[in-house]
Amino acid sequence: MPKPPSTDAVPDVLLVLGDPRTSEPLSALLELAGYRTVAVDRGTEATALLTERRFDLVILDVTLPDTEALRHSRRLLAPDRPAVLLLTGTGEFLGSLPGGGPGADGQAGGAPGRVAEVLARARQLVRVGEPAGWDGALRYGDLVLDDATRRARRGERTIELTPAEYRLLRCLLVNAERVLSKEQIGRHVWDDPPTDGAIDRLVSRLRRKVNAEQAALIHTRRGFGYWLGRAARS
Repeated sequence: MPKPPSTDAVPDVLLVLGDPRTSEPLSALLELAGYRTVAVDRGTEATALLTERRFDLVILDVTLPDTEALRHSRRLLAPDRPAVLLLTGTGEFLGSLPGGGPGADGQAGGAPGRVAEVLARARQLVRVGEPAGWDGALRYGDLVLDDATRRARRGERTIELTPAEYRLLRCLLVNAERVLSKEQIGRHVWDDPPTDGAIDRLVSRLRRKVNAEQAALIHTRRGFGYWLGRAARS
């Protein structure tokens, strides 16, 4: 019997990609952005998974030899079908299946897409929900980030953020109490790989704004990366 939809507000994404050089960084970035991913490298595996559980989004490599039947399967054409993004094996974005959800355009061709472009398209089709009672905002203690206004608040103090600071703070909040490497942060905040110095400077600016004269929430784990939480780890 198919599993019921998840009730924890975390969108489920099925990656059907043959090349791990595409699937692995894309899966890591999606999970960093608040999605839950399952990756397979064959259309037959994807078909079996789609009969067992519901996914919110399918990212499909159309160059795989056994995906033609999957693209026309009843599961992807059902009323509660997931949104579908079409890629080539090298990560080139081709478009969406017609009717695949809000923003589906069915367009093909275009410039080669990077992982960040695919993530942006996924965000258009499937918005990461927040737990009930959060009123659309991300919270940790007295720190609140409002996605609608791109502004943060610490207690009664408003924190003005640059676009990069907003992306970094959201990344840290989604992964609260989890140490993130500079590589993970770089993939989430920048389209192109940044230097370690650029990451350090951005974290330093955000730390000053968030921590200010209050208890520190953004910390460094030397040799590993950065994390957001209530007390510094040893």
